[in-house]
Amino acid sequence: MKSLQRILAIVRKEVRQLRRDRLTFGMIVGIPVIQLLMFGYAINMDVRNLDAAVADLAGTSASRQMVMDLSQSQIINVAYQVSDSAELERLLRQGKISVGIYLPADYDRRLQQPERAAVQLLVDGSDTVVQGAATQLSGIAQRTRLSPYNDMPPTVEIRTFFNPERRSPVNTVPGLVGVILTMTMILFTAVAIVRERERGNLELLITTPVKTPELMLAKITPYVLIGLVQVSLVLLLGHFLFEVPLRGQLIDVYIVTLVFIVTNLALGLVISTLVHTQFQAMQLAFFVLLPSILLSGFMFPFAGMPRPAQVIAEALPLTHFIRLIRGVILRGASLQELAVELAILGGFIVVLMSLAIMRFSKRLD
Repeated sequence: MKSLQRILAIVRKEVRQLRRDRLTFGMIVGIPVIQLLMFGYAINMDVRNLDAAVADLAGTSASRQMVMDLSQSQIINVAYQVSDSAELERLLRQGKISVGIYLPADYDRRLQQPERAAVQLLVDGSDTVVQGAATQLSGIAQRTRLSPYNDMPPTVEIRTFFNPERRSPVNTVPGLVGVILTMTMILFTAVAIVRERERGNLELLITTPVKTPELMLAKITPYVLIGLVQVSLVLLLGHFLFEVPLRGQLIDVYIVTLVFIVTNLALGLVISTLVHTQFQAMQLAFFVLLPSILLSGFMFPFAGMPRPAQVIAEALPLTHFIRLIRGVILRGASLQELAVELAILGGFIVVLMSLAIMRFSKRLD
């Protein structure tokens, strides 16, 4: 009986401690709720509203009907009207569209010639899910009956760019760089600052002239080097084990990676100002990592998510890095073509570092 009383006393103590620890209580409730909402509401493998561009060189009623039929499928959202196939390829390389629709000037004549393709679909193969959506579009186009006098379905040709073999590692490895950096950089930095506080090492800094920005810069510099080593390792293994191509400039890869590393380190610093223990730091880092993996486009198609989920995803650094790293490695895009995404990551750095500096204090409490 006394043993049971002792056990119950310890249980009551643990419950009171959990009630005081608001962050842990929030994780207990928040993680299952977020997972349920994301998997049940935001994650959708049925791709819809892929950004597309149309080059209709024919300009006839038949060609316009074809574009209308493809648009009504809801698989694509025609965001651009361009004048030639070169413009379609440029938009694909920049990542602004996932599908390009090319209708040649002699489109009407090709409808009567089944041996010649009347419609050409240009597909961003860096995302294997998009390739499956293009196959659906091709089936819709081939089932289209353009007039009572033309029972012959149009022939559709699919041109897959950047990953014509449809190999999953080509799509996965570049995104995995971002996932690894998100997990390690945020966690390392958040835990490092909290560990200094727990061990009492911050006492030494109180009597030194070290300023807050100097302290933070000194804390994150070693992890920048660690992040670059991790990236180099993943790229080497991806190239030699999985034959992942590098179509862009290697220096561009390291530039976008360096910006992303600093972004994650800044986020880790912000987390370190919100928690008091290393366990809480790990909890909050996981809380950030989970939606980053699920909503960034790494695992599930970004275009298939509802608008609220896309808004949340745009606030995650990993979303923009995946667009950058896949653009450089797989599509061979230049930094000028990806300047908007790079500028967004730069904005994250400014905001997060400013917030961390404002919240950080060398006081022991």
